[in-house]
Amino acid sequence: MTLHLIKLCVGADSVEDLQQWIDWRIKSFGEQVHSTRMQPKRADEIIGEGSLYWVIKGQVLCRQRLLGVRPFTDGEGISRCDLILEPVIHRVQPRRKGPFQGWRYLPAADAPADLDSGATKGMPPELAKELAELGLL
Repeated sequence: MTLHLIKLCVGADSVEDLQQWIDWRIKSFGEQVHSTRMQPKRADEIIGEGSLYWVIKGQVLCRQRLLGVRPFTDGEGISRCDLILEPVIHRVQPRRKGPFQGWRYLPAADAPADLDSGATKGMPPELAKELAELGLL
């Protein structure tokens, strides 16, 4: 069974902001990674099929496939890991999500569907976001 991660996208106001950050990372470093303190112990259930779902401004709005997990120790001797992400953003059906710290596991059954499927198929992303904010999706 596929497992995903969910995380707050701190500092981004929109999916477009996230895309600009991804583009900068690819240009500067050749890959898109997100560094985090805790290494997923269930990484084998996530890598390849799983995704990192991003919460932007209180809503799950998009995801990126998780390609790998690379542990490292930072300059202060603290264990961390890089989540290696596919640099392609997949918009998902918006869903409200309250604040939390770090990342959490997200079972596949609880993950929002991609935007190009289900009730929001063909709907402009901003309209889907507004309807979700109103609790209509």
